[in-house]
Amino acid sequence: MKTVLITGGSRGIGKAIAIELGKSFNVAVGYSSSKEDGEEVVEEIMKSNGTATAVEINVTSTESVENAFVAIEKEYGGIDVLVNNAGIAKDNILPRLKEDEWDEVINTNLTGSFRTSQRAIKHMMKSKWGRIIYISSIVGLAGNQGQTNYAASKAGLVGLSKSIAKEMGSRNITSNVIAPGYIDTDMTSFLTDEQKDDILDKLSIKRIGKPEDIANIVSFLASDESEYITGQVISVDGGIT
Repeated sequence: MKTVLITGGSRGIGKAIAIELGKSFNVAVGYSSSKEDGEEVVEEIMKSNGTATAVEINVTSTESVENAFVAIEKEYGGIDVLVNNAGIAKDNILPRLKEDEWDEVINTNLTGSFRTSQRAIKHMMKSKWGRIIYISSIVGLAGNQGQTNYAASKAGLVGLSKSIAKEMGSRNITSNVIAPGYIDTDMTSFLTDEQKDDILDKLSIKRIGKPEDIANIVSFLASDESEYITGQVISVDGGIT
């Protein structure tokens, strides 16, 4: 059975991805702060006869990334599918945006994905099979007020993924981006009812997205059935773009 690592896998979209992929992969549930949250996801996967383990991984630290990969390799032999989902937001309009807010978001969302991708590619090249999937955002495609740092980090994932797709396609390694729209998670819980109504007006499908909507696309891109799809950006946004 192949193995998948999901960074930021203990909550929200990452949790839904972990549970979905637990049906057909060994799952390493990456968490950065709450081991308890990671272990709860593992328990849920194992209740459905899946195989999973919780792994601490701070994508802003090369040492933490290395330690996580070594632990997973000892248990499962290597990572075949990498889902780069870990991300943060530090919102502010540009005139008020502090440099450390810029640096922290870029380091987590973009450079963190570079660190994990570079480490994962070693095993994938040896086995001549791999899937790298980036969870970006429609904000990375269209921009958004007060989110210059977040938008830049998510847009950067597109260039990263497309370049990897060109470098690694001959080795049967695919690299793709999913750009979620407004999904019902902790990161969108701050929206007021008025803001939610405004979003619904712009949607072709009249509901806020669910984490499972993203997980279903990840499951396809992680499978053999997606082997001829690489370097793509798939918006999962209810038609808002």
